[in-house]
Amino acid sequence: MPTTCLALIPARSGSLRVPGKNVRLLAGHPLIAYTIAGARASGLFARIIVSTNSEATRDIARYYGAEAPFLRPEAYATATSPDIEWIEHALAALPDRYDAFSILRPTSPFRQPQTLERAWQQFLDTPGADSIRAVELCHEHPGKMWTIDGPFMQPLLDQSALAVPWHDGQYQALPKVYVQNSALEIAWTRVVAQSHTRGGRVIAPFFTDAAEGFSIDHPADWALAENYLAAGQMRLPPVDRPPYTP
Repeated sequence: MPTTCLALIPARSGSLRVPGKNVRLLAGHPLIAYTIAGARASGLFARIIVSTNSEATRDIARYYGAEAPFLRPEAYATATSPDIEWIEHALAALPDRYDAFSILRPTSPFRQPQTLERAWQQFLDTPGADSIRAVELCHEHPGKMWTIDGPFMQPLLDQSALAVPWHDGQYQALPKVYVQNSALEIAWTRVVAQSHTRGGRVIAPFFTDAAEGFSIDHPADWALAENYLAAGQMRLPPVDRPPYTP
């Protein structure tokens, strides 16, 4: 029997850093439209579900071809709500059961259908993993990060045993460290029930390439995205319908 996968797109309203970012227009369409379009074009998902606390976002999601069969409770839609709350809510609200789920955040609009296909194949080819998560090389190495206590500061990471502390070394000489981005996660659904986490204990890396991992989290990121598009340096998944009109 084929392995079934559910796409979960989190789109709460109330973003503090980029107000209304999930439905803000980028190249004529609401930001969330590109995540829905990429998920649909991949052909991987049994259902594409948007979890939102907003009726307006729900209408937009449905227009672009996703399902929004429920509204997320406000208690699970705050700026500090952990992801596991809305994930458990979504899985419990659906009558059918799926083998796996993929979290696709609207803040990664340059994620292509081919990105999803590559990630799904890697997930299936990594039987020991509870989940896979998108990562990329850190541009700001944690070995050069500090904590401050009054007038003094200490390295974030203990480097007392090193002949040359990382904060005194060149970036190229430091061990490679990766940071997660918001492009995608895929996990077995059983992991949620067994560990009350979204990724389990054994997590494999999915290495994103260039624009795949670009995330819009700050106003400056939005300006960069518009500039990249204007210069033809990035491309969005094609949207197969006219722009949404309320």
